[in-house]
Amino acid sequence: MTRRPYVDERQLILSGLFEIPTKPAENPGALNFSVELRGVLSEALKKSPRSRYEVAARMSELLGVEVTRFQLDSWTAESRNEWRFPFEYAAALEVACDTMCLQELLARKRGSKVLVGADTLKAELGKLELLEAEIRDRRRAIKKHLEGKR
Repeated sequence: MTRRPYVDERQLILSGLFEIPTKPAENPGALNFSVELRGVLSEALKKSPRSRYEVAARMSELLGVEVTRFQLDSWTAESRNEWRFPFEYAAALEVACDTMCLQELLARKRGSKVLVGADTLKAELGKLELLEAEIRDRRRAIKKHLEGKR
């Protein structure tokens, strides 16, 4: 007979408070997200405080190569399948638009999550607290085992 785990009623239940990323299925074509990428790029440009001309100029400055508004429009247009957004431009676009949308898109596609600043430290703190609990449990188990040997 298995013992039911002890549940402390005072303990905060975290399940359901945040989404834990899961690795997506690797079905054929599952990672072909060109339409979604165009949508994410388009949304980033819409939400940006800069105009498309300003975004193109800032990207050009950051990359050291010319980026035009025409290119931005082509990378976001669903009708322009032959135009692909260059991955090496991702960081420049994120800086120019003040977003992390491309990192977040790629993270979702790979089953992970992007953490920045204090969120990174909070995650590390949570990990350390779990390790402490595991060590405490292991220590108890060893002591219990040793007490039984006396």
